[in-house]
Amino acid sequence: MKNILLLVLLLFIPVSVTAHILEWGDLIVFITAGLAILPLAAWMGTATEEIAVVVGPSLGGLLNATFGNATELIIALVALNAGLVDVVKASITGSIISNLLLVMGFSMLLGGLRYKEQKFQSVVARMNASAMNLAVIAILLPTAMNYTSVGISEKVLQNLSLAVAVVLILVYGLTLLFSMKTHAYLYDVGVAEIEEEETPHTQPNIWLWSSVLLVCTLFVALESELLVGSLEVATAQLGLTSLFTGVILVPIVGNAAEHATAVTVAMKNKMDLSISVAVGSSMQIALFVAPVLVIAGWVLDKPMDLDFNPFELVAVAVSVLIANSISSDGESNWLEGVLLLAAYTVLGFAFYFHPVIDGIG
Repeated sequence: MKNILLLVLLLFIPVSVTAHILEWGDLIVFITAGLAILPLAAWMGTATEEIAVVVGPSLGGLLNATFGNATELIIALVALNAGLVDVVKASITGSIISNLLLVMGFSMLLGGLRYKEQKFQSVVARMNASAMNLAVIAILLPTAMNYTSVGISEKVLQNLSLAVAVVLILVYGLTLLFSMKTHAYLYDVGVAEIEEEETPHTQPNIWLWSSVLLVCTLFVALESELLVGSLEVATAQLGLTSLFTGVILVPIVGNAAEHATAVTVAMKNKMDLSISVAVGSSMQIALFVAPVLVIAGWVLDKPMDLDFNPFELVAVAVSVLIANSISSDGESNWLEGVLLLAAYTVLGFAFYFHPVIDGIG
């Protein structure tokens, strides 16, 4: 059923390209490009997992870590190149929020309705919580510096952000070393569950799946161009600000495949894997994708830094706080899932009603 749905959604690739060429309108291009990205993101995830089986757990883990958020990174890079810096920042905020609240919330709710209580590694949860706290500090300092200093230049903020970005990427590399090498035994449960998901006695064709990964990446880049190019006009026609689109809509499109995976494994009582997907994706956005975008902004001469709007910063801090407090005990139930979803809904309403700010709108 899932594969049939993905194949049907692939039809939106030619539809979106045709809509762009024949100028059917930005709204149609925006919607069809968004729908086209969903199956491409799913196939990229599948291809990465299949290649990881062949190359082994260490290299496979690095591959998963690198391509885990490739769709969001491609969309953000296209938006950055188009000069939509505020949308890029909003998508970073939204990806962190949606993974911590929406994905983990649905996982705990639907898993908790089937199983009274579900357990996962509390040590890993606490390590992830510490990493997310670092991410909040990293985006708090440039923002605080901007709002507590008079006449600070954009160049100074970008230089500070570059320095912070380098530190975050180093920390991300060390978290990979921690999880895959020095303390891999803490993550063995999640690895075992992934291996259970694989079909036994079959060796994936690495050339086939590498080709799938390459083709999907190219098509995601194409559809991202169409999505970003039509974003401003389409969102205005829908009555939405670009802030709401960046924080709520874009991350849902980019993270759809991961959302489905996390919820599916949670309903199979594999919460270790589900939490790993949800929180791991947020960590990846905060410690890898955001710093890469800052460096890309420096290379492309775009004013990309870690000076976020205070409202977005509050949203990230609140999300990290409630997610950390709920996951720290290593147990979950359906009510905790409801609390996370309620927090996401409240933030969603706040972003929907938030007025146009700093050129976002």
